[in-house]
Amino acid sequence: MKLYENNAFFWQKMDTLFLSSELSVTRVKGDRHPLYNNLIYPVDYCHLRNTSGNSETGKICVYKGSASSNRVDAIIVAVDILKKDMDAKLLNGCTPAEEEAVLRFLNQTDFQKTILVRRGSDIPNWAVTE
Repeated sequence: MKLYENNAFFWQKMDTLFLSSELSVTRVKGDRHPLYNNLIYPVDYCHLRNTSGNSETGKICVYKGSASSNRVDAIIVAVDILKKDMDAKLLNGCTPAEEEAVLRFLNQTDFQKTILVRRGSDIPNWAVTE
């Protein structure tokens, strides 16, 4: 039994959103978090202009890795009990080591925890039309 459907059509829409928006770098790799000085960004932290999201910027956020990529490779879903919110962030061009570093970066406190959903290519039965 699958707990979720990793739907190729979902990722297609994510790529369209990503490619149709301008990527703006908010913090570069190695920058310190503005509120928590002990947190160092492991990759570039960006947002997509002209989008709306649940982040501090009000935009969709992207962790941009060192690999060249024109697609969304994964999504991180974060839950923060202090803010009482949930947020999704995109990963683009992150190597496996960078994915792990981003997860370590985001899971350092007891107040926020995240999961990573990697891109899939399955098309579920309910999505097939005749």
